[in-house]
Amino acid sequence: MFKVSIDATPVRGKLTGIGVYTLNLIQALYRLQEENNFILDIYFHPSVKNWLNRNLSTPELLTPYLQVSSLPIPVSVANILAKYVPFILPYFETHLDQPDIIQGTDHYIFPYRKAIKIMTIHDLTFIKFPNYSTKIVKGYLKRIKRCLSWTDAIITFSESTKQDIIQLLNIDPNIIYVTPQASRYSPNYLTRQILYDNRNIIDYYLYKPYFLFVSTLEPRKNILTLIEAFEYLKQNYKIPHQLILIGKKGWNYKDIFNKINTSQFKDDIQHLDYISDELVAIFYSQAEAFIYPSFYEGFGLPILEAMTLGSPVITSHTSSLPEVAGDAALYIDPTDYYQLAQIMLKVIDNSTLRKEMINKGKIQAEQFSWEKTAEATLNVYQSII
Repeated sequence: MFKVSIDATPVRGKLTGIGVYTLNLIQALYRLQEENNFILDIYFHPSVKNWLNRNLSTPELLTPYLQVSSLPIPVSVANILAKYVPFILPYFETHLDQPDIIQGTDHYIFPYRKAIKIMTIHDLTFIKFPNYSTKIVKGYLKRIKRCLSWTDAIITFSESTKQDIIQLLNIDPNIIYVTPQASRYSPNYLTRQILYDNRNIIDYYLYKPYFLFVSTLEPRKNILTLIEAFEYLKQNYKIPHQLILIGKKGWNYKDIFNKINTSQFKDDIQHLDYISDELVAIFYSQAEAFIYPSFYEGFGLPILEAMTLGSPVITSHTSSLPEVAGDAALYIDPTDYYQLAQIMLKVIDNSTLRKEMINKGKIQAEQFSWEKTAEATLNVYQSII
């Protein structure tokens, strides 16, 4: 019997990709405890705002779990203390219940002295493409390098990112483990009730065909190239389609909205901010094609979501994306809007190809599940304990 504590700090507010990973991993590991002879604990760091207000209450999404602890110090403050006054950090160890392993889920791991420490690295955008990173994300490099001095193992989500970690951080490949992620959705996720409850939205947006993009709006996602490809098709082929962009505004997104607002086809380009999982699933399921022209991804979770729910996928031939999509997607050079436009046209003009892509996509997505992610993560624990 051994005890694992997982850092659930990303599970708060409206979940981003890291929060989705962390919550689904916790849920899947929680179900594996009894039959695999381990105990799962959860801990979290408060946000700076909550810390200043002395609010250490458990985030709502974590309340179903029996053992949730608060490390009463924000990650940013702990990082500063590790640099300047590391002898203070052991005081906070008493807030954890003597775990044998602790796993940090967001490019950081607390230096608990008596446990094996695993740090999760999602991608290395801040090293490979610093121009696509915010000032905060650029600061990850110093934080990760500091954590590496006490890290025993690293978890990441693709062989592509593992190679990046080996090459760019000079890490021994034997301590890096790959545990692929999975879709939030099951193939039968969309029930009649969900469709009925959202019928007004469906009638409003889905009255004509559309291309879909789902992710945070930021430079790395290459949305400007997608808009250029869409405009080319509208101008030269008079397609009736909309372009729907779903995702919260990340950073440096003004160029995206300037391009939309100055486009002669702006009435056919829709942006929806953070919306419910149910609505996102509906948009995936009805899209003519899901377009993900990102320059770089550590995994590319939206690809699996789109495939699970029956959308043909067009994506970039870069980083981890071919590893995730396999032979079920069509690939493009993310710098070439004309190539992207031609592939988009190919999909909507060929119903046989589109059906083949949908079928292949569903088969590809079936290879991934959160149960498999949890089992792979448990294998990591058992191999290093």
